[in-house]
Amino acid sequence: MAGGGDLQSPKKRKRDAAGKPKTLAKGGDDGKKRKRPSDANMAQGGGGGEVKVKKEPVTAKEKRLAAKEMAESRKKKRKRNYSLEKELTVLWEKMRCHNVSSTERSKLVSEALRKMDGKYSEIAGSHVTARVLQTCVKLCSQSERDAIFEALQPDLLTLSLKKYAVFLVKKLIKRATKKQFEWFISSLHGRVAKLLRHTIGASVVDFAYQLATPPQKRRLLLELYSTELQLFTDLTGQKTHSLLETISNLGLQKSSVLQHMTTVIYPILEKGIVEYPIVHTAVLEYFTIADKTSATDVIRQFIPLLTQGSSAIDGDEPSVAPELQKKLKAKKKRLTEPLLVRIMNTREGLKIGVSCLKHGSAKDRKKIIKSLKGHIMKLALSDYGCILLVAILSVVDDTKLVTKIVIQELAKHLKQLIFDKNGRRPLLQLLHPNCSRYLPPADLACLNYRVPSLISKDEASESAAEDIPENKVDVATNKEQDGSESMQSASDSKKDPFQRRHELLIKSELAEVLIQTLIENVGELLRTNFGKDVLHEVAVGGEDNILEGITDRIHSLHNAIASDAARPKAEDTEHAFDNYHSSRLIRRLILESPAFAAILWKKALEGKCKTWADGHSSKVVAAFLESPDSKVRDLAKAELQPLVDRGILKISDHKAVEK
Repeated sequence: MAGGGDLQSPKKRKRDAAGKPKTLAKGGDDGKKRKRPSDANMAQGGGGGEVKVKKEPVTAKEKRLAAKEMAESRKKKRKRNYSLEKELTVLWEKMRCHNVSSTERSKLVSEALRKMDGKYSEIAGSHVTARVLQTCVKLCSQSERDAIFEALQPDLLTLSLKKYAVFLVKKLIKRATKKQFEWFISSLHGRVAKLLRHTIGASVVDFAYQLATPPQKRRLLLELYSTELQLFTDLTGQKTHSLLETISNLGLQKSSVLQHMTTVIYPILEKGIVEYPIVHTAVLEYFTIADKTSATDVIRQFIPLLTQGSSAIDGDEPSVAPELQKKLKAKKKRLTEPLLVRIMNTREGLKIGVSCLKHGSAKDRKKIIKSLKGHIMKLALSDYGCILLVAILSVVDDTKLVTKIVIQELAKHLKQLIFDKNGRRPLLQLLHPNCSRYLPPADLACLNYRVPSLISKDEASESAAEDIPENKVDVATNKEQDGSESMQSASDSKKDPFQRRHELLIKSELAEVLIQTLIENVGELLRTNFGKDVLHEVAVGGEDNILEGITDRIHSLHNAIASDAARPKAEDTEHAFDNYHSSRLIRRLILESPAFAAILWKKALEGKCKTWADGHSSKVVAAFLESPDSKVRDLAKAELQPLVDRGILKISDHKAVEK
């Protein structure tokens, strides 16, 4: 064939190109990867140009490197600032180190800001670079921070709606000057309601609300009240503190304000955005003008929201590694908490929780209490959560459910609760309800809070409940009803308060466990500020002698206190009569409990009064002569009166009793 002799096989051409013949291995493989015939022809010029053939990975290491290169190339195509992101990440890791000097850190921050200059808006929305910019805002100088704020000023509200940029906005607001912060508050005018309906934007509005001054807070809240207040800036300058004052001072129509607030609040509740203080305040203000129907509807919407998210995480999936399960649990911990626990960060949130308890039906209360399973201790140790538990113990008539969910959890951690300022309050409420010594006026006001439009109906229900026979109380309270009748017929409680306390304390055996814990820790409890209060209430038998059924156990506690006081003085431990807290507690017990006074006298003071007639201990000794019980006075008069006559023991004139 013409020209046929010029054609060569691929193997032939490869040998000629090498310059000398090669001895091929079996199968034609020379130990190296070869080009396919078509590739070889193209490389010879058949394709019109040289084409580079990429070497396919063979080993595991080569495959990993190839996958990494492919991921890098895809990121470069997808992200405009990918190379800049990598550079900033390196600088970020360096500037965050604790061992970096302040001078070197300032240089690193300045270099990072120089690289980001002109691209702040693009960078702010990225997961990685947004963190770099946040760190720079935190560590940079004031002039550099002002430059960043000025560059981002037109886009701050847009960034407030983005998943990662929102944290940068909060950082800028937190470190803004008064002028910059005032500008941001002004920029929110007319947009507060819209932002509060956005799951991300709501956090920015609330963050600004918490940092704002009282006049600025009023400006943000007033926009939620009326359309006129959104349109006219000068109206928001009114120095009004409440919605009712605003309506009165500005001459607004109450029905119009109620209608507008309904359109604002309902979308917020539908999305479950109820954990922010600004929302709590707006809802409470809404209650002040709401009629019975509107208030009832809002409470009905709140209760399912407050109890959602309380299901446990299923961590037993075999496909998930144990380490990953632990991380997932930590990540989802906040989501598993019911909203009722999460709103207990403000006094307004506490009032909302109390109103749902008081104005909810028996079925609603059951749902609320069940949702708190596993979260009782967190509530008990928090400032406002402990008051919610106090409300549950004071309002809910289903003592079996309360015992199962609340009391049993408290009983497991009694020692921790007794020594804690907040944790002891649910226990003290059972022992001495609504005592101003343990509950400040502000907390008592929260405990007594009711929605204004529902008060009269509740009072009517309470008066009607007095006529219900005792054996029918439980049936009436636990009956589940539907519709408005269920919500409106619910009152604080229908069960006798003493009976409820007796069931929660005695029938549940909480008092037995409590007294045993007090006996085991009596020395430490006597000498602590918070622990001594629970010790005192139990030692005197509680309010209305609620612990009358376990007098023998209280007698054991009296002996334990007296035994601690009978110990001789020691250098390592302050004596009970000399300690500030214990001396005052023992004095109160002498004045209020004749049984304890007799035990203490025989065990610790008889024949030794002269030793304790000075200092803090003198208050203990003098209490025997100040006691309202004549038997206690007669018990100590023979030994103490000579000390008084000689001036060794001093008794105040207004406390002195007749000889």
